[in-house]
Amino acid sequence: MALHVIVGAGPVGTAAATMLADRGERVRVVTRSGGGLAHPAVERVAADATNADRLAALADGAAALYNCANPRYHRWLTDWPPLAGALLTAAERSGAVLATTSTLYGYGEVDGPITTETPLAATHPKLRIRADMWRAALAAHESGRIRATEVRASDYIEANSIFTIALGKPLRAGRRTFAPAPLDVPHSWTSITDVARTLVTAATTERAWGEAWLVPTSPPLTVRELAARFTEVNGLPRARLSELPYAVLWTAGLFSPMIRELRTTRYQFTRPFVLDSSHTEQTFDLPPTDIDTALKNVA
Repeated sequence: MALHVIVGAGPVGTAAATMLADRGERVRVVTRSGGGLAHPAVERVAADATNADRLAALADGAAALYNCANPRYHRWLTDWPPLAGALLTAAERSGAVLATTSTLYGYGEVDGPITTETPLAATHPKLRIRADMWRAALAAHESGRIRATEVRASDYIEANSIFTIALGKPLRAGRRTFAPAPLDVPHSWTSITDVARTLVTAATTERAWGEAWLVPTSPPLTVRELAARFTEVNGLPRARLSELPYAVLWTAGLFSPMIRELRTTRYQFTRPFVLDSSHTEQTFDLPPTDIDTALKNVA
C-alpha cells in the first residue's frame, strides 16, 4: 500500500483520489482549504502548495505526486510559475514520480489532428506556459533529478467545460440554449474518468515516465451533436441551440476577466480541434469511456 499525494481536489483530483483509494492505496489530498474526497483511505491536508518545503514534506515517502491543480485561467501567468516550481522541488526532494494533468493549449493552433508527433508550438504566453512547464519537468527528468510524466486532455465532458458550464443547465431545463462557440465544428471531448485513469496509469507505470500522453478520447463531435446526444441519453427534451454572436462574448469580456481570457482559446472551436489518442490507447490498453456513459454523468 503506497502513498499517493494529490495536489488539487477538482474533478480530476477527486476522480484520481477515488480510484487510488478504491485500489487500497493511501491517498493524501492537498488543498488550501483542506477539502477533498471524504474517504477512509484519504487524508485531507490544508497547505499552500507553492511552499516547496511544506509540499516536499507532505510528499516524503510517496510513490507519486500528482499535479491536479487548476488556477483560474486569467491568473495562470501569476499562479502557475510558483506552483510548478514547488512541485518540481518537492518531486526532487521526495523521490516521488511527478504526474501532471495538462491540456492541449501548449500545441497552439494546429492543422490536423493532435498526435504524439505534434509539436508544442504555442506562442501566446497564456498557452505557452503549460508547454514550458512540461519542458522544465522533462529537463529535470532527463537530467536524472526527478521522474516525470504528463497526461493531456481536451475539454472535459462531465464538468468544468464549455459544455457543462454554458449548456448543461438550460438543456436540462428544456430551454433554448445559446452556445458560446460555433455549433457545427468537430471537437474532441474527454471524459474525466479517462483523465484520472490515464494519470494514475502514467504515474505508476515506468514505461510512461519521461513522456507526455494524450488521454484516450472518443471520436470528435460538434457542439450540436454533443448536445443532441446529451439530451437523448438523459431522456431530456430535444436540444434547441443557437450560437451566441462573438460580439456579445467580446463585450462580456469587458466585464469578466474569465470570459475575456477565453478569446485566446476561441481557435479551438472555430475550426476542427481533434485529439488522436490511439498511441496511449494501444500502449496501455486504455480505451476511452463510452460517450453515452460519460454524458449520463454530466454534473
